[in-house]
Amino acid sequence: MIVGGWRPARVARVAESTASARILHLEVPGWPGSDAGQHVDIRLTAEDGYQAVRSYSLASYGPGETIELGVDEIPEGEVSPYLVRDVRAGDELEVKGPLGGYFVWRPGGEEPVQLIAGGSGVVPLLAMARAAKDAGTEASVRMLYSVRGPDEAMYREELESIAGAGGVDLTWVYTRRAPDGWEGSVGRLDDAGLAGAVWEPERDPIVYVCGPTGFVEHVADALVELGHRPERIRTERFGGA
Repeated sequence: MIVGGWRPARVARVAESTASARILHLEVPGWPGSDAGQHVDIRLTAEDGYQAVRSYSLASYGPGETIELGVDEIPEGEVSPYLVRDVRAGDELEVKGPLGGYFVWRPGGEEPVQLIAGGSGVVPLLAMARAAKDAGTEASVRMLYSVRGPDEAMYREELESIAGAGGVDLTWVYTRRAPDGWEGSVGRLDDAGLAGAVWEPERDPIVYVCGPTGFVEHVADALVELGHRPERIRTERFGGA
C-alpha cells in the first residue's frame, strides 16, 4: 500500500561491490519503472519511531518491480552504514520514487554522451551506460571514472565488460593507487587529463557529472573552460567524499 508516496520494499539480494559498498536489489510491488539517472528516497524507521530518510541513485532503469541501488558507506551516516553492513535479504524498508527529471538520459538519437563519475557517483551513470548498451548506442558514449584505487571502483567488472568490443569508451583516473601494470599517471583529475578523455566541445555532447561536491564543481568549471556549453552540462552531487 502506498502512503504519502512511500512504498513497501523487500530486500531480495545483497552483493558486495567494494569493501565499503554494497549492491541492493529491492522488490517494490507496483513500481512504475524509472529512467536512467533517477533516484529514490529510502526511509528507515527505528523501534522507537525515529525515522531517517536518505536519497540514493538507481543503478537500474526501465520497467519491472525490482530496483537496484549501489550504496557506499559514509561511516558517520545514519542510513548508509545500515544498508552496507546490516541489511539482509528479506528485510523490509520503504521507498519513494522514482524521483528526478533533470539528471536523466533516455535512448533515442545518436548525439554524443559524456559520463563523468567520481566515487559512488558512478551509480546513475551506470544506469545510463546500461541503457545505451541495451539501445545499441553505446559507441556514442564515453565515460570517465575517477576513484582512489582499483579496489574502490564500484561495478568495475561490469563497466569493463560494457567497454569491451567497441562499447562505451571508458577512461580510468586513479587518484591514489593504480593497478599493477598501470602506465598512466596517478593523481587528481586535472584539466589536461579531462580534455584528453572527453568528447571534444565541437561535438556538443550532453554531459552528466556525478560525485562529491568538490569534484563536480571542479569538473563542471573545467568543461566550460574547455569550451563546452554550460546548458549541456548536467550535474548531481553529494556531500560524502
